[in-house]
Amino acid sequence: MKGLRLYSYWRSSASWRARVGLHFKGLSFEYIPVHLMEDGGKQNTAEYRALNPMRTVPTLEWTENGETRRLSQSLPILEYLDARVPQPSLFPEDLLLKARVRMLAEMVNSGIQPLQNLSVLQKLKNELKADERAWAAHWIGRGLEALETTVKPWAGRFCVGDSVSLADICLVPQLYNARRFAVDVAQYPTLLRIEAACEALPAFQAAHPDRQPDAQPA
Repeated sequence: MKGLRLYSYWRSSASWRARVGLHFKGLSFEYIPVHLMEDGGKQNTAEYRALNPMRTVPTLEWTENGETRRLSQSLPILEYLDARVPQPSLFPEDLLLKARVRMLAEMVNSGIQPLQNLSVLQKLKNELKADERAWAAHWIGRGLEALETTVKPWAGRFCVGDSVSLADICLVPQLYNARRFAVDVAQYPTLLRIEAACEALPAFQAAHPDRQPDAQPA
């Protein structure tokens, strides 16, 4: 795959997943920052909405056979990359283990992340006048508790056995977000052990928010 462009925001967990996948597959890409906070959010501009009507990041774009192609939503992006560049794989060969990887990934992607997404928190804070941080911490903690329990029977070095999978790529950004919202992650020792194994790998290191060109000082 040539001429890959990733529209990304440094601290977006979904963008982070896509970055890990690209680095894990050894794919070079152009990083195009989309600032989610500046001037009301660059994702809301007409230019970006033409690329991604959902106004979310990431968006992966490339040219192939003279045609500009785009994908959004991190999990379809990662599954597409896995199909185009099969090794190293993001899924085990065993069908049940493969389904478990998808299940764990969706526990984060569908069960935790949307409830602490920026657009949701902005709605809670600005329009409903609710405590958006307490809301996020509640749902993150609830989800990670379930994830810790579910991962334990299958975990090896990583979430499912001893190879990196889609589940690990979803886990690491979510733990980062948990700390942002002051969730006590010490109560999830299995997840923390897996996180440490992931963070030792070059693909995860290169994808870390602090290493992105649009990273903001703490």
